[in-house]
Amino acid sequence: MLKCVLKKKTIEILKLRKQFFFGSEIMDQSLLLNEILPNVEKPIRYLGNELNSIHKDWSVCKEKFAFVFPDIYEIGMSHLGMQILYEIVNDIQDFLMERVFSPWVDFEAELRNHQLPIYSLESFHPIIDFDIVGFTLQYELSYTNILNILELGNIPLLCEDRDESMPIIVAGGPCAFNPEPLVDFIDLFMLGDGEEVLPNLLRLHLEQKSSGKSKDDFLLAATALPGIYVPKYYDVKYLENGYIASITPNNKFVPNKIQKVIIKDINKFILRKPIVPFMDIVHDRIMLEILRGCTHGCRFCQAGILYRPVRERKLDNLLDAAELLVANTGHDDISLTSLSSADYSSIRELSTNLIEKYKTCGVSVSLPSLRVDTFSVEVAQEIQKVRKTGLTFAPEAGTQRMRDIINKGVTENDLIKTLEGAYRSGWTTIKLYFMIGLPYETDEDILGITELAQKMIWLGKRILKEEGIKKPLKLTVSVASFVPKTHTAFQWFAQNTREELHRKQMLLKDAFKTMKNVVYNYHDVNTSFLEAVFAKGDRKLGKVLLEAHQRGCKFDSWRDYFSMEKWMQSFAKCGIDASWYAYRELDYKDILPWDHLTSGVFTEFLSNENEKAKICALTADCREAGCVGCGACNNLESRMIINNREINYV
Repeated sequence: MLKCVLKKKTIEILKLRKQFFFGSEIMDQSLLLNEILPNVEKPIRYLGNELNSIHKDWSVCKEKFAFVFPDIYEIGMSHLGMQILYEIVNDIQDFLMERVFSPWVDFEAELRNHQLPIYSLESFHPIIDFDIVGFTLQYELSYTNILNILELGNIPLLCEDRDESMPIIVAGGPCAFNPEPLVDFIDLFMLGDGEEVLPNLLRLHLEQKSSGKSKDDFLLAATALPGIYVPKYYDVKYLENGYIASITPNNKFVPNKIQKVIIKDINKFILRKPIVPFMDIVHDRIMLEILRGCTHGCRFCQAGILYRPVRERKLDNLLDAAELLVANTGHDDISLTSLSSADYSSIRELSTNLIEKYKTCGVSVSLPSLRVDTFSVEVAQEIQKVRKTGLTFAPEAGTQRMRDIINKGVTENDLIKTLEGAYRSGWTTIKLYFMIGLPYETDEDILGITELAQKMIWLGKRILKEEGIKKPLKLTVSVASFVPKTHTAFQWFAQNTREELHRKQMLLKDAFKTMKNVVYNYHDVNTSFLEAVFAKGDRKLGKVLLEAHQRGCKFDSWRDYFSMEKWMQSFAKCGIDASWYAYRELDYKDILPWDHLTSGVFTEFLSNENEKAKICALTADCREAGCVGCGACNNLESRMIINNREINYV
């Protein structure tokens, strides 16, 4: 019965498609219908042809780029960066960009069983047919999926094994700021905003290809472009103790350091017609990016460094973009997206305009990212007139001492004042995010999380009783394990051991047992450990990745498929101590694996922030207090754009 239902739905979608290509061969549709898709859980993941998808003539386009998101369709289609690049590249006449996602295990089994390659959703060409195949690196635990996709595409995993007929393999995204564990598999990395880096790279490749230049010619020429890192042109030498002795160019034409690229005016790029899936995805809504960057300076936060300086979009630009997005998608929610949405200088005017314009057609507005200190209950009341949901905040730590160490800039009074207003306005479902394993943390700081949660429960019950609100109160406390990230003030810090993190989790669990109205969630310490290993890792980890892939590791961020046993076997087989990477305290004088890649922020600024953390000293927000000397604006020859005005501190 299930196969019949799936087959019927699939046939309806296939009627929208005229041909399925595998290379130059037209695929037998009956094979897809009768033998493959009826056997998989969600066949619609693999069909494409969604609303606003772009199908360009393969035979006419001169440069063909496959964008690969190394996770399942529902997660990849929620990635705003992919949607933006999809429009930009396909708007260029001679260029073509198509999408590829990790197949779920059932569909992968069918592909292997029928000896079929992984393909793009737009034209059903295998990825080996593209000129360039690009991966986005959003999360370290997706690395084995990258190898799996290359294998499914019949592309040799190692760069050195690919000949001139093979596509160039590139990658970008936040993890590209320490790509060293992947350099055996990826030819080229892009650092910074992709809106300008990627088209420039594709233009160069087309020019080189048209001139009959080789792959090596292209890679060397690419190093002259801003933000491009080609690992083969850099030699890494090690000391006997495993530390890095030097990272030096082996070609006189490549730069000593590669600096990220940023878009100085993000108003130039307006997403107009994002692809609308036929199925539910993780973020099934309009994502309206209102600003890029963050000035708060949380010392654990990598994104706050990588996306500096802050650049706000103009209000008129956003209102025009929202009109296009509502008309072209049919979504009923506009999410005002950024690292800290309430920081947008015209947030009240923007939200009021959007609510008034779209409330009659049932389109709501949401703020997905809120800081306690910038949150306005009045704004929240406005934006949730159409559809009220829960509220989410991230105090990050349970004590003021710990919040000062991480430079959160939030007090307990801020949280009490904010939640009091929220409770009085009728909110009864609140989520709070915390971290454990932070630098210089004590058990008192850990238990401060439970004490703070208890105060919020007492506060909520008192206010709901005073207001006569009968709805039950629910507080969800989610606790993540801290992972030291590159290019942050805590990049030198040793992660807590798995045993210590587990002890802290159980300390909280025991404390929460007696508390009603609280749901306590925490992360797997094994995945946090592996994330730290690859976040701080070097080139030696490439052989571990290959070994883990050969042992069947994939979907490592999915609990049902993560195997710590296979990973530890892989490390042992390669003679590498994983703990050495995660638990090693680094010194300021050490050469770090990513030292030749820069976000524009001075290393001296980061080390100074770490020293300030030791004495609980705060660093002010540069929006309010002036330049704090991080170096981003000067090094990147850019300035903060706040309220349509360029902020120049120099």
